[in-house]
Amino acid sequence: MSQVSRRTLLGGMAAATLATPAIAQGAPLKLGLMLPFSGTFAVLGENIAAAIELCLKENGGKMGGRTVTIVKVDDESDPSKAPANVNRLLGRENVDAMIGTVHSGVVMALVQAARDKEVPLIIPNAGNVAATRDLCSPYVFRSSFSNWQPAFGMGKALASQGVKKAAWVTWDYAAGKESGEGFRDGLKSGGAELTHVLTLPFPEANFQPILAQLPGLGVEAVGSFFAGGGAVQFVKDYAAAGLRAKLPLCGSGFLTEGVLKAQGAAAEGIQTALHYGDGLDNPKNVAFRAAFKAMTTRDADVYAVQGYDAAQMLMAGLAATKGDASAIKPLAAAIRAAKIDSPRGAFTLSPSHNPIQTIWLREARNGENKVIGPAADALADPGTGCKMPA
Repeated sequence: MSQVSRRTLLGGMAAATLATPAIAQGAPLKLGLMLPFSGTFAVLGENIAAAIELCLKENGGKMGGRTVTIVKVDDESDPSKAPANVNRLLGRENVDAMIGTVHSGVVMALVQAARDKEVPLIIPNAGNVAATRDLCSPYVFRSSFSNWQPAFGMGKALASQGVKKAAWVTWDYAAGKESGEGFRDGLKSGGAELTHVLTLPFPEANFQPILAQLPGLGVEAVGSFFAGGGAVQFVKDYAAAGLRAKLPLCGSGFLTEGVLKAQGAAAEGIQTALHYGDGLDNPKNVAFRAAFKAMTTRDADVYAVQGYDAAQMLMAGLAATKGDASAIKPLAAAIRAAKIDSPRGAFTLSPSHNPIQTIWLREARNGENKVIGPAADALADPGTGCKMPA
């Protein structure tokens, strides 16, 4: 992709001449959705997209006064295909703004393109911290979480329950490492200590060697980050090893999110922390869940919430520019200043463009991740912030 920005390419007066009449004439705003619509994460992508469409429907199909045309690209959760998919959105499709994606490896191509081309991007899931720390950009926002946030909440909650020493078990990859750092920091905030970190290669699911080590570590609890099929296997193996009564198992919310049915009785009583959960009783969430169910016949989940809020964030930015996505400075400033009325609870954005949000403590009960209270209020990722260009 060319490094020349869209604003530079159009240039000063030419940009005004070319863009303003098109907007004035009511040209649709093209919104590119780069999400997984096939493969392992297809259900996640479908829920994010459906919630974006729900938000648009509730607002007459418009953002900033302009009718929105959605262009969908299936990224297949394949990092090797990400550059070509991004080029399709920004080249052939010529989209005005982007929302994507789920996979942290795929999102980096979107982040780089948004930085280079000065196109607004809202990340509706991928939690890798680099996207809003090392590669922090004025044009990139997140409607979801950083990997650090949910695990920090779990560590803090564990310390408040009187635990002094804990271990962390995860795959040896970025999400597990970043979540482990959050868990460590959360424990430390309450005077507790992370004493051991045990890892295995991703996506290996032979947990027996690690499970055999846990009783001899001298810890009072075990925190973990696993997701999908690995989370199902780990929770089942942990229970089968007879460890639950001796060492309570907890973790980042993705340990049980979307997999409770498969985990069955082995998950009962496990506490996790996440920015959303079952039973959140606020008017926005009640209305959102009913509308999402009516539209899709599915129950809303954290992915649907993140998609809905991505649309709300972009809508706030475009309202300030009357639908002009190329007016990136006022658009970005409006998103940063917005208070988003989310089903998870209202949130604002940190200087690094992550939600400052409540992380909820949940407990697995009868197939639901029931919210039992806040684990950490108004929690921001400790990113250093983004500076707007001159």
